[in-house]
Amino acid sequence: QVQLVESGGGLVQAGGALRLSCDASGRIFKINAMGWHRQAPGKQRELVATITSSGSTNYADSVKGRFTISRDNAKNTVSLEMNNLKPEDTAVYYCNAVMVATGSMSRNYWGQGTQVTVSS
Repeated sequence: QVQLVESGGGLVQAGGALRLSCDASGRIFKINAMGWHRQAPGKQRELVATITSSGSTNYADSVKGRFTISRDNAKNTVSLEMNNLKPEDTAVYYCNAVMVATGSMSRNYWGQGTQVTVSS
């Protein structure tokens, strides 16, 4: 069994910064791509950023230049540094990882989500 646990959400004023972290644990054989998605009230979940096992990154246009995704392969963690936050960044942020659990096949795992609220 493997799991993802996010931390670091909270309330911040517009223009502020937050750092989200996500720890993968359990019987992990291999982690491929990792990423962050978000879902605002009444909206569909959307991709924020992804990072491959070799460090290649991809960002949604709405966060380019403000958010930075990184990962520590030795610690099985992925982080999201968010700067110059805007009220429209308010959402529940979910970590995801494409992982191979020991004795299992590759599948996409999700964390439970962490709330980010940006006040104007």
